[in-house]
Amino acid sequence: MDTHIKKFSEVKTHPSRALQAWQILVSSAMNRQTQTYKSLSTHMFGNTASGILGPILGYIAHYCNQNNLPPLTVIVVNSKTGLPGDEIPVSEDLNALREKVYDFDWFDIYPPTEEDLKKANDNAKYS
Repeated sequence: MDTHIKKFSEVKTHPSRALQAWQILVSSAMNRQTQTYKSLSTHMFGNTASGILGPILGYIAHYCNQNNLPPLTVIVVNSKTGLPGDEIPVSEDLNALREKVYDFDWFDIYPPTEEDLKKANDNAKYS
């Protein structure tokens, strides 16, 4: 039997990497943890890949926003400031937003597909 298990490390598209980040962030959220950009990058790429996470996290931010989900990306923070990056819009109290993320049952919903994430990102560009 010749089966091939897909690996995120073999795929370079932003929607596929956003799906990978989704899994990591859901696990962190369900354990009431934040992720630094550095730790998320290390989980995803095996090293610190600076500057690449913003666009990838954008897919997740748009998907959450368009589907009335808590803003999952607010748990990704700068290791020095403890705050989300500038590309993550935070209009409410950060602690209250994090509590919404931590209180939500992420394991009860199906994760988005790569196509769902791409569509949400495209919708955000054209709205």
